Amino acid sequence: MTDSEWEERQKTRQLEMEACSKALAVLSSDDAHDLFTKTFNPSFVQKESAAISERRAQASKVLSSYPRLATLAVRVKLDAFTRVKKAIDDMVTALLQEKADEIKHKDFCVEEFNSNELQTEKKTRKKQDLTAKVEDLADQIKQLTSAIDTLKAEVAEAQVQLKRAGEDREKENKEFQMTVADQRATQKLLTAALKILKGFYAKKAAALVQTQAPAGPPPPAGFDEYKKNAAAGGVMGMIQQIINDAKAMEAEVIRSEEDAQKAYEDFVKESNASIDEKSKDIVNKKESKASAEKDQVEANEQLEATMLELEQLANAKADLHSSCDFVLKNFEIRQTARDEEIEALKQAKAILSGAKFDAFLQAA
Repeated sequence: MTDSEWEERQKTRQLEMEACSKALAVLSSDDAHDLFTKTFNPSFVQKESAAISERRAQASKVLSSYPRLATLAVRVKLDAFTRVKKAIDDMVTALLQEKADEIKHKDFCVEEFNSNELQTEKKTRKKQDLTAKVEDLADQIKQLTSAIDTLKAEVAEAQVQLKRAGEDREKENKEFQMTVADQRATQKLLTAALKILKGFYAKKAAALVQTQAPAGPPPPAGFDEYKKNAAAGGVMGMIQQIINDAKAMEAEVIRSEEDAQKAYEDFVKESNASIDEKSKDIVNKKESKASAEKDQVEANEQLEATMLELEQLANAKADLHSSCDFVLKNFEIRQTARDEEIEALKQAKAILSGAKFDAFLQAA
């Protein structure tokens, strides 16, 4: 529709220029020139009045065929040439203002298109940076969340292991105490038995020594001579060995208990230190996660604002195309046509001022 209107305006302007040329031809004839020289001579006013009216009517008829020159045609018909020249000056001034306004509009369009493009590129880069930042923060938050959950699970597991180790230690200690008590009771019992045996056999040995010399008649028939049991020494040695083994076992159990207690204490110490370290790490990671979530919210807000700005820039660009495309596309043609129109009006004014149209044709 815009192209159609442009072609129509160009056609109208061309016809208008042809009308100006015809009007100038009428106004620049020898008769018109003579008429101009006599117009303000009082002696010829009445004589030439009819001729002037006829030429004004003729020029008005040519000019009235085109919209832009319609007012000028009326003035040619009704007014003196001084008023016609004033109207031509006004039209030239208006055309020059239109030209200046269109140049200003074109400069505005070029500047706004360049500014819009630069701002769009800048906001597009900002959108890409913010999008990448939001994605990085999301990954960071995900990793921190996973790390916090892992640490919490490790702390819980360590606490469970501490509880089990304490229960096991308590059970081992009870077994140790029972074992030591049993070994000591065994040693006490066997020591008492061994003492009894040693006392018996010591007394019996002394009695045998005293009875070695003859002290009376031999024992009656049927009785053998009483002698020390040959197995007595082996039994007492066995009992002593059991006592020694019990003492050795007691010492071994005590050493094992001490080692187990020390290992338990070391385990508790290391576990508590690990729990403390992991708890601190959980606190630090929670703070980092909170900071990342805050940054993510801000980045999302900035991203939304940037996308809104890009949308506004796109709308502004569309408005610029609507306002500027016709001017930018047809700028040179419109400026040239307007210059030609201004030149035609200036020639008309010159003719009305006394110049001959042939001179303008030769100059052209």
